[in-house]
Amino acid sequence: MPSLPLPAAPDCQAVELRQYTLHPCQRDTLIELFDREFVDTQEAVGMRVLGQFRDLDDADRFVWLRGFAGMAARGEALPAFYGGPAWAAHRDAANATMVDSDDVLLLRPAWGGAALPHQPRVESDAQGLLRVLVLHLKAPAEAALLAQCQGTAALAWYVSEAAPNNFPRLPLREGEPVLVGLALFSDAAAAEAWARDVDARSQPWQARASQHLRLAPTTRSAIRL
Repeated sequence: MPSLPLPAAPDCQAVELRQYTLHPCQRDTLIELFDREFVDTQEAVGMRVLGQFRDLDDADRFVWLRGFAGMAARGEALPAFYGGPAWAAHRDAANATMVDSDDVLLLRPAWGGAALPHQPRVESDAQGLLRVLVLHLKAPAEAALLAQCQGTAALAWYVSEAAPNNFPRLPLREGEPVLVGLALFSDAAAAEAWARDVDARSQPWQARASQHLRLAPTTRSAIRL
């Protein structure tokens, strides 16, 4: 299998936020399969599995993020994985758990230094609450909005990547300007306060109601406390 150098999280200039709707009671089945078979094998061909999560407000939703050094690397790594042996061996089992896997936003860091920090993967009981705030914007994020976000407690901020999908086999939600914030907390009240505050201050730029995700990391998620 061809491979590319594996980027560290801060060096991922193209990031996918992927939300999967699953058949009832299938999330643990997919997570066990994903953590066992699809983390190391994706990273072996040059894409960083940034984190994978249970949605605390939807028992049938699995959320994960993966990153690439850039769009050119994405165009090489995805064919390598989806044409490779790991996906061929386990795709039927994975797909059998899913109702929909097309809810995907393609993102890039909102400014220099806004990407996720490097977090070594530790395989133990995962802790922490990841809040993901997806702001649906009237237009691509402007400097005044980004200034509102800098200095908050967020781990990372991403905006829409406008480049065309260079792996059409996997659909994306294209043409949707968004700003996505990720923040990790040990305290649910602090997490809620952060999300409410950012949402309120960004109202003038929003086209419609924002999406709030409360996510619990899986055992092999690199994003965790």
